[in-house]
Amino acid sequence: MSARVSIPIVAAATFLAGFGVAELTGVRAIGGLVLLAGGAWCARAALQLAGPVASAALVAIALALFVASHALGHLIGAWPAVTVSAALLAGATSVLVNPARSAA
Repeated sequence: MSARVSIPIVAAATFLAGFGVAELTGVRAIGGLVLLAGGAWCARAALQLAGPVASAALVAIALALFVASHALGHLIGAWPAVTVSAALLAGATSVLVNPARSAA
């Protein structure tokens, strides 16, 4: 599987896994470590493929969606909010790391 395909999948899975680990362990910091590790991998991979602007945009979008998922969680529930945020992050990541494909 190419990095261009892996990055959006890992980005979304990181949101889901981070929240899942925090829920299962009851320790939010461990979930945060999962988010940090997955986010660092995605940022590094995006930097290599798409450059610093796209990588910085990816990190900013992920942070914004992380914050938004907390507010959304009060409206639709925690897991649905994390799932929606993960899906939006995967979509945004696909656009950022595959700009030529997205324009077609």
